[in-house]
Amino acid sequence: MNINGLEGKSIAQLELELKHGGRFVVYLWVVSILIITWKRPSAIHYIAPGQSRVMPGLMFSAVSAVFGWWGIPWGLFYTVEALAENFGGGKDVTAEVRSALLM
Repeated sequence: MNINGLEGKSIAQLELELKHGGRFVVYLWVVSILIITWKRPSAIHYIAPGQSRVMPGLMFSAVSAVFGWWGIPWGLFYTVEALAENFGGGKDVTAEVRSALLM
């Protein structure tokens, strides 16, 4: 499992940080070309306690804002969905990742 931001952390350290507000988050990005639209999740990002969940998603929001609108009919809808989710802090997948890591 490829998770950005976990480099050098032990399981014990990670558990402690998760108890203090650390989160695993996925962001959406959208790219459209006329009648084709791709809506994809990013890799999983680890957000340490006290860090912004919005900042790591800005790159995905920028890609979506520039390249996502152009697909007919889904580009507009998926782009708005991606921007709303990313500016809301991304999709929290902490429970799923935590259970997978501790297995």
